[in-house]
Amino acid sequence: MCFYTLYRVKVTNLFFGGYIMSKKMTIDGNTAASHVAYAFSEVAAIYPITPSSPMAEVADEWSAAGRVNMFGQKLRLAEMQSEAGAAGAVHGSLVAGALTTTFTASQGLLLMIPNMYKISGELLPCVFHVSARALAAHALSIFGDHSDVMACRQTGFAMLASNSVQEAMDLALVAHLATLESSVPFLHFFDGFRTSHEVQKIDAIDYKDIEPLVPWDKVKAFRERALNPEHPHQKGTAQNPDIYFQNREAANKYYNAVPEIVEEIMKKVSKLVGREYKLFQYVGAPDAERVIIAMGSGCETIEETINYLNKKGEKLGLIKVHLYRPFSVKHLMAAIPASCKTIAVLDRTKEPGSLGEPLYADVCAALVETGRTDIKVVGGRYGLGSKEFNPTMVKAVYDNLSGEMKNHFTVGINDDVTGTSLKLGEQIIAAPEGTVCCKFYGLGSDGTVGANKNSIKIIGDHTDMYAQGYFSYDSKKSGGITVSHLRFGKTPIQSTYLIDAADFVACHNPSYVTKYDMVSSLKDGGVFLLNSPWTAEEMDEKLPAKMKQLLAKKHARFYNIDAIDLALKVGMGNRINTIMQAAFFKLAEVIPYDQADEYMKAYAKKTYGKKGDAIVKKNWDAIDIAISGLVKIDVPESWANATTGAEPVKVKSTEYFQSFVEPILAQEGDTLPVSAFDPTGAVPTGTTKYEKRGIAVMVPEWLKDNCIQCGNCSLVCPHACIRPIYASEEVMKNAPEGYETKPATGKEFTGMAYRMQVSPLDCTGCGNCVQVCPAKEKALVMKPLDTQAKEEKNWEFAMTVPEVKGIENVATVKNSQALKPLFEFSGACAGCGETPYVKLVTQLFGDRMMIANATGCSSIYGGSAPTCPYTTNEDGHGPAWANSLFEDNAEFGFGMQLAITQRRAKLADNVRALIAVDWCQPAIKEAGQEWLDNMEDGKKSKEAGQKLLAACKDGIDLTGTEYEAKWIENGKVCDCEACTLARKVIEDADLLTKKSFWIFGGDGWAYDIGYGGVDHVLAQNQDVNILVLDTEVYSNTGGQSSKSTPTGSIAKFAAAGKRTKKKDLGMMAMSYGYVYVACVAMSANPAQLLKAMTEAEAYHGPSLIIAYAPCINHGINMGLAQAEIKKAVDCGYWTLYRFNPELAEQGKNPLTLDSKEPKIEGYQDFLKGEVRYASLAKMFPDVAEGLFEKNEADALAKYAKYKSLAE
Repeated sequence: MCFYTLYRVKVTNLFFGGYIMSKKMTIDGNTAASHVAYAFSEVAAIYPITPSSPMAEVADEWSAAGRVNMFGQKLRLAEMQSEAGAAGAVHGSLVAGALTTTFTASQGLLLMIPNMYKISGELLPCVFHVSARALAAHALSIFGDHSDVMACRQTGFAMLASNSVQEAMDLALVAHLATLESSVPFLHFFDGFRTSHEVQKIDAIDYKDIEPLVPWDKVKAFRERALNPEHPHQKGTAQNPDIYFQNREAANKYYNAVPEIVEEIMKKVSKLVGREYKLFQYVGAPDAERVIIAMGSGCETIEETINYLNKKGEKLGLIKVHLYRPFSVKHLMAAIPASCKTIAVLDRTKEPGSLGEPLYADVCAALVETGRTDIKVVGGRYGLGSKEFNPTMVKAVYDNLSGEMKNHFTVGINDDVTGTSLKLGEQIIAAPEGTVCCKFYGLGSDGTVGANKNSIKIIGDHTDMYAQGYFSYDSKKSGGITVSHLRFGKTPIQSTYLIDAADFVACHNPSYVTKYDMVSSLKDGGVFLLNSPWTAEEMDEKLPAKMKQLLAKKHARFYNIDAIDLALKVGMGNRINTIMQAAFFKLAEVIPYDQADEYMKAYAKKTYGKKGDAIVKKNWDAIDIAISGLVKIDVPESWANATTGAEPVKVKSTEYFQSFVEPILAQEGDTLPVSAFDPTGAVPTGTTKYEKRGIAVMVPEWLKDNCIQCGNCSLVCPHACIRPIYASEEVMKNAPEGYETKPATGKEFTGMAYRMQVSPLDCTGCGNCVQVCPAKEKALVMKPLDTQAKEEKNWEFAMTVPEVKGIENVATVKNSQALKPLFEFSGACAGCGETPYVKLVTQLFGDRMMIANATGCSSIYGGSAPTCPYTTNEDGHGPAWANSLFEDNAEFGFGMQLAITQRRAKLADNVRALIAVDWCQPAIKEAGQEWLDNMEDGKKSKEAGQKLLAACKDGIDLTGTEYEAKWIENGKVCDCEACTLARKVIEDADLLTKKSFWIFGGDGWAYDIGYGGVDHVLAQNQDVNILVLDTEVYSNTGGQSSKSTPTGSIAKFAAAGKRTKKKDLGMMAMSYGYVYVACVAMSANPAQLLKAMTEAEAYHGPSLIIAYAPCINHGINMGLAQAEIKKAVDCGYWTLYRFNPELAEQGKNPLTLDSKEPKIEGYQDFLKGEVRYASLAKMFPDVAEGLFEKNEADALAKYAKYKSLAE
């Protein structure tokens, strides 16, 4: 899944009677804030983090395109190695006299806190723009709440909250003006995703209109107090107890002045934009008795709801908090209507152990200080992690104020543990009459979200309607569900919640009809559009009974289109977005279709132009062919009482999966009560195998007669959906009909039947398995999913076949693939270049692995709710996986190793003491010594440990001995020294096998934010293994540049091509001399990869494996990802080597160069075959050639250096 699509600014003028009334932008909140920040900033020091990254990305694009700020310069944007580094750079830039900004969120904001104290302490004017986001606690959440900004309320930054996309622009202007006027730094925040990624049609603020508001005298004063050797002074001194306190209080007058300064600036901005802003803004009935106080996007929902309810006779009010710090009691009290009797304060954060959440505590204190104890106040939590907050929930809060007055409540969840939740009443639909609501159910990476963003812009830019778009996702990287929520209307849209009553619903993937309830929210007479290959006659069989009932009862206008077939005809593959977009405009009739056709083609050129004219032409062809495929389906009246139809795929699963996972997968996770969750956030492993997503259009079919049993297809499969199965003659007696096999080759598999088994419902259809098949005639061929139903039973049987045991040499492709992968069916993109490496490691060492995973792609596809792709073998053993943060992963994994090493040392002490006891049984003594001799060998420690455990269990069982009676009398416990120590060994039985410690992460972690930890952990010379999945960009946050990004590559934060060469992480690690280092590339040399992994794990010291991983962000066909790996190595772009310190101990050269001499004639063709490079040549042809030549020179120089070192 990609959360981070950019919204480039589109500005239009609306003319009425020949006068320009306003300028409009159809953009998201991030772009709105960045538009203003760019104007005021000379420097931006940034680091990517969801959901704030697009603010910096658009700024970088604007700078590359030549936009200038109010100072007539292009913004100087510097990507740092971490948010802590970004904050330090901001501080330094401010001290040197440049107006500077940054953009961040969540843990990134927390990393900035130390510098925030310094910046505020030195009264340096600046604005941090924050897409407010949840903090990782029991689990990671990339979604919005106020946990991060509330952690900063003590830093000395003024805090200004925006509630909508429009406010994100308007109040960004207030923040920048106020910080200059006051010298107090500002934190301007708005809700992550709900505002940051919501697309709205808003009124723009022109830079020329901003300039008259700027206090240029304050800018001059700021520059005059900058550090400069021409007029030096000293900052950042150390103070002793005699003076620190006084100096801390010296800034009070600056903070005391802020509320009035902000108030005055709000008046000026309000005059400019025509929208009123106040520090505490009251809306609602003038004589309201019940009032909510809140801040953030929830205020929009509350205001919409009270508008609706007050029209029905209620007297309700809302106070929107804009300036949260400094907190002005005077302005708050002025905003509270005299009629107010009860107040509910809503906080979008949780502060465990406190008397109440922050805003609630501030309001209570303000009322007490001013003697307004006549007003009763309750506080509540809502919306954590972007939890839905809708009008029905708002009504429940107001009902609580006139009823129970429950304090410290929650709303929007069912807290059946501590009973905090408010009960919801009947559904409230508060959207203004005339608002058109549309929902689109898409498949991640099918282009649905991108097309809908364009649709919003088309309607916003070419009509007088207001438009809003919001996009919700699951946790899959791609191939997961996406739901686009589009609203259009004649009045401003304040519905900051998901659509619950839709005029139009589109299902872009036919597998969804049995998985999701998509029709319940459809209005009576609404349009339902289905993408499927089914005819009208087949619908009765293909649609589930409940869906048919709803379509009939709601009198739905039902249309079908076979978009996949149409896309294939015009060469679009599985990209159905443009076709479905055209169908939407035809059926929705929002604008005349001939105009929509023109606009869609213009946006297709804008969106895909940098990818080449051929891509644009295919999209145009898709638009032209789309309408021909629309078929109206008559809905029979009999469907209203339908009892039969398609059923969802069901597999035998666990109670946990059925009661917990299934509701989440069905998009009904909101219904789960608090009691359903483990308070620590722990979840069972091995649950992805029950999902059976069935999302592929085409899946591989095995042709046994062509198969040479090499295992390459299984090796490269990103999702472990194709596996060699070796079955004995006895096992084959239970094989289902159609389970065809051939005699297995290889001495390890003598007498066994062989089959390459595909799981069609788990496959994502990438086709890499077919591409790598080396057979003269391919042993795999891609076939439509519907034709492979028989393979479901074959897969089910294959999973019951006993695992092959006793394979001595696992360092071959064939043998390694006979081992069960303990990482399967993840949420990674189809064709992912990373997951085959992860899967292989688990095949080799998974039964004893402990994994520390850095936040990033590998943690999202490896550890996102509700399912876990890490699984167990027949013995119930498998990887133990955990994620801490992004920046600390090496240290986190090292901590695991420290703990287990220390605990095993104690176990070893107990074993030594046990076998030293005179009367200890010989079997225990022998097994104990064997274990001590082999405790640092993975395989041997397991074997010896099993012997020791069995001997200890036998030794403490005194049945049939002379001590039996006393033993039984004592509860079958003998207190002698030997038995006591044996029991301790048994208690620590799970430590007998040596653990294999692996630290996973991407290049953004290993090269940048986590490099300090990586370097330090490697330097400790301890037995840990680091696997770097190198995509050469920050894949998870949308493809930002890292120090792994090579010269000339376009990436976010390198919009004009990266100008510096790739960091050589391997060479830096080798400089220690005692670190095992390998650079690998799967399909280029699988044997080398297997050698590297087995050598690294066997080495009793630190190891670093850097694996080349193509990524969807590279702009390549991911069905050819493995072919791309091979090209990279063949031309010299990626060099293969192994550095083994053990060879040096033997007097040999530790470096082995595994790459052949590069075929340099193919180097430039390789670069130009990837959009990340080709687009540079298209956008900046004057610099591209030189950068590409430098890229090639860098790579060849690197190869030459390694070649010389290996000789």
